[in-house]
Amino acid sequence: MNRSTDLLECRPQISSALFSNSMSDDERFQNATLRPIIKLQGDLFVEVFKNYVNKHKNVFFGLSVEKQIDYIENAIQKDMKFRNSLKGMVIGQFTVEEYRFYITNSSALNKRMMHLVKEKLISNIQVFHPIFV
Repeated sequence: MNRSTDLLECRPQISSALFSNSMSDDERFQNATLRPIIKLQGDLFVEVFKNYVNKHKNVFFGLSVEKQIDYIENAIQKDMKFRNSLKGMVIGQFTVEEYRFYITNSSALNKRMMHLVKEKLISNIQVFHPIFV
């Protein structure tokens, strides 16, 4: 068994991802690595966010859609524990080679990663509903 091969094989293909010679290495990494991983982990991101909202007294559910979007953005940008958890869910799916590239420019790649995760959550906003424990 080869971890890298196994990880790459389980990732979804994204037909809309574009590649060209003129794109930056970071953009190529975003399209080849980050987008497929975030698509793969999409359902998990939704569940993790539902749990986050539940642990924060379900305030999210009483907000307008516009305020829910702000809530998602704030959670990802300002709650470092939550942000680091999301990053870990993506980084844990990297091959060793991808990780080696990631650490060369992690700050810029983290911005791209968190933007994609935020967009994934916002695009799933209609599936969020209260979890009663």
